[in-house]
Amino acid sequence: MAGPLRIAVDTGGTFTDCVWVERGRLRMLKVFSTPHDPSEAIASAVAQIVARVGAGPDVLLLHGTTVGTNALLERKGARVAFVTTSGFEDTLEIGRQNRPRLYELFVKKTAPLVPEGLRFGVPERVAPDGTVLRAPSDDDLQKLRILISETKPEAIALSLLFSFANPVHEKKVVEELASLEIPVSASHVVLPEFREYERASTVVVNAYLQPLMSGYLERLAWKLDGSGDDRGPSTARASHASLRMTEANTASRGRVFVMQSSGGIAALEVARREPVRTVLSGPAGGVVGCAAMARESGFTRVIGFDMGGTSTDVCLVDGEIRTSTEAEVAGLPVRVPMLDIHTVGAGGGSIARFDEGGALRVGPESAGAEPGPICYGRGVEPTVTDANLLLGRLRSDRFLGGEFALDVERTRKIVSEWLRKRAVRMTMEAFAEGVVRVVNANMERALRVVSVERGFDPREFALVAFGGAGALHACELAEALSIPTVVVPALPGALSALGILVSDVVKDFSRTVVWSVGKVVPREKLEREFRTMESRAKAEFAAEGWKGKPTIRRSVDVRYRGQGFELNIAYGAGFVAAFHAEHEKRYGYGHPEREIEMVTLRVRAGIAAPKVKLAISPSLERGASSKEKVVLGGKAMTTAVVDREAIGSGFKGPAIITEYSATTVVPPGWRGKKDAVGNLVLQRARRG
Repeated sequence: MAGPLRIAVDTGGTFTDCVWVERGRLRMLKVFSTPHDPSEAIASAVAQIVARVGAGPDVLLLHGTTVGTNALLERKGARVAFVTTSGFEDTLEIGRQNRPRLYELFVKKTAPLVPEGLRFGVPERVAPDGTVLRAPSDDDLQKLRILISETKPEAIALSLLFSFANPVHEKKVVEELASLEIPVSASHVVLPEFREYERASTVVVNAYLQPLMSGYLERLAWKLDGSGDDRGPSTARASHASLRMTEANTASRGRVFVMQSSGGIAALEVARREPVRTVLSGPAGGVVGCAAMARESGFTRVIGFDMGGTSTDVCLVDGEIRTSTEAEVAGLPVRVPMLDIHTVGAGGGSIARFDEGGALRVGPESAGAEPGPICYGRGVEPTVTDANLLLGRLRSDRFLGGEFALDVERTRKIVSEWLRKRAVRMTMEAFAEGVVRVVNANMERALRVVSVERGFDPREFALVAFGGAGALHACELAEALSIPTVVVPALPGALSALGILVSDVVKDFSRTVVWSVGKVVPREKLEREFRTMESRAKAEFAAEGWKGKPTIRRSVDVRYRGQGFELNIAYGAGFVAAFHAEHEKRYGYGHPEREIEMVTLRVRAGIAAPKVKLAISPSLERGASSKEKVVLGGKAMTTAVVDREAIGSGFKGPAIITEYSATTVVPPGWRGKKDAVGNLVLQRARRG
């Protein structure tokens, strides 16, 4: 086998998905996740793949992880000390005046990750132009080090005022704190941009995740290598030591690369140093895979719909994948580049319940992998997966290709008893249909957020359904939004892993400048700043051993002078005119005569991943087909149940299409075909 065996792994709430190329064909493996330590499921899956392929020890793992996301959601990160300019210690507490719900008088704000007793001020001041107004003395720095040492933090977040303009004082603080042997996240490295609250929040999130992510990735590398203590480093001091491992040591313990929220792969050392860039790691892989597979079928304007076991991620791709720097995760601003993804707590494991008023609710609580839905054999509360099984939309004997049988009788017994205890007067089928309708409504709202609410007409897009449960609900959602076409990609249950497999290696750099622009654009100054960032990108690629010439994308955050927020515009000869046009498109007006400001310069550098043939070769084996009773749209009907491999040139609903990683429901009035790359393209019949 030429080159290393590249295995892409996406860890989800219920399943861990793996994709690799074997003898020119894409292959897939799904194993149950191990939430207590995701690296256990990954190591087990990789061992199975290596045994099957017969590969040597040269394995390259590309990993999409939810470790950072879960730590933020569950507030299980490190004990962080926050260091800032004296007088600004409560920046994290004050935040912004924006209200999440405008007319709610008693809004409960998200609590900061750093409590008051762990916030420290440095007597220093830098002007907005970088001029040093007051430098911290040696005594000031020593006192700071002693105070921090006494509080015993596991990580330190450092964000001084205007450090993006001149980081000299941050560098002095980092040097002083080095003797504590605690990882320090400095804003001039993590996010050299303005807006002190958002910058501080991002740096704190990075510090909050750093020991946890470092320990996790170290354990994963050790397990993949098959040597050393499986537990890896478990203390903050050991994690700090692992952050300073040499490149040679890292390579000897297995080659691990991590998916970033921006849609690009990063080296393991980068992910350990800046874990804030991985908080939407898995969903980002889904966006990349969605766009790539849809493009193979001729669709460039798509809405991605990724329904997994715990949540649903939706995104809109209009020609090209775009990133955003205005995201919030777990109620906290995170300003590193991320793909524009909207997430709701609706998945196959979402738990159904009746609220105090008797209304049926679904999610956001999830059964996850442990205990899982009732039909998995351990759960005791009804979920969306159980509802689909009771309606016949999921087939008990064809789940995971028949490797794992769903327990229909257990599901019926427990759901029946659950309804009886709550004195609910409805049949099991009516209850299951209600669960599906409610979860569909939740997901429909999410799809509207990324389309209608942003000025896009969903009728002009195709809905790309993936994740283990996406294709079960896609056609009904398309009906609700008048979307004419649904695409179910090949390997739908592992498309996020496939996206990780084909993702480029990416590095993002930025610097706030705030330059006013009249009639003359300061081209020389711009070139100088861009080249500085590009040189840094090339140096980092070279240090990590990447081959090839990186592609460079320059962009500028631009606004009219006096505005509070910016639009990101690709930098080129006509970027000023492009800004006016984009402003008019976005907001309905433009002012070409007004002075503009270039606020933040950005560089995105990438090295292309090895080409992967996305077309799925047909199996030599023909799948099974049968006729079964299925409830669709409130009506029980005899429905064709067909294995995806058995599909010929075309088919029409009603039909249930089964495969290893997912199940597709094709309602009456829909027809479809399998195209040249193995994608299912479903279309709604014209009405009237």
